[in-house]
Amino acid sequence: MNIDRYLKRINFSTSPKNDLETLIALQNCHLKSIPFENLDIHYNNPIILDIENIYDKIVNRNRGGFCYELNGLFYFLLQQIGFEVKIISTQVYGKNGNYSDDFDHMAVIANIAGLPYLIDVGFGKFSYNPLKIELDKEIKDKFGNFTFRQDGEYFIICEIENGVILPQYRFRQEERKLLDFENMCNFHQTNLNSHFKQNLVVSILTETGRNTLSKNQFKTTSNGQVKSVEFGEKDFEVMLNKYFKMKVEKNCC
Repeated sequence: MNIDRYLKRINFSTSPKNDLETLIALQNCHLKSIPFENLDIHYNNPIILDIENIYDKIVNRNRGGFCYELNGLFYFLLQQIGFEVKIISTQVYGKNGNYSDDFDHMAVIANIAGLPYLIDVGFGKFSYNPLKIELDKEIKDKFGNFTFRQDGEYFIICEIENGVILPQYRFRQEERKLLDFENMCNFHQTNLNSHFKQNLVVSILTETGRNTLSKNQFKTTSNGQVKSVEFGEKDFEVMLNKYFKMKVEKNCC
């Protein structure tokens, strides 16, 4: 993995250091440069959890990815820079009030000056900055307010909306390896029950909001104002190239 090319891909122009200021800047740059997208799942292109393959896709081919790819690659970047980091497995909170299976989502924990921070560049709209893991304290972030709760061996990251505590996902601080997520990665790209199979999405943070592309709609949110453009599915590739400068080869129709 060429660190300089990766840093250029995320428009990070200063010399990286092993400190909190750099960690914050790297996460901010990553979110604004690399989209969350699941196009390969819909184009029948296998997603292989190999760091060189992921690097080639995201850095060399100007693509994005979903959590295993985005957080997995970001973990390796931070590790190469010299951060003390580890991959963790998380279970996402569902509308039915239950948590998903283990390895359903990947996140990263960094240790900065003896303090743990939750890092996540692969959960769509989440936090802008790394979140210091402190229980029952409100964390003010550009994208909302968050808090950590604990339930037995699990930590739960929650968003606070109008005073209401909304669980996002739970995790243990046990270190995992990239290949530990292989079975769930295969599930999400092959099983029709996976929400990634059901909905196609390309979404990226902007300076003023977010741009999101689906099969037949492009939506932009800027300073709280939402605008959308409808189009036919045959024009999807045109919109993808126009707004995300991306081109994806289909394995089959």
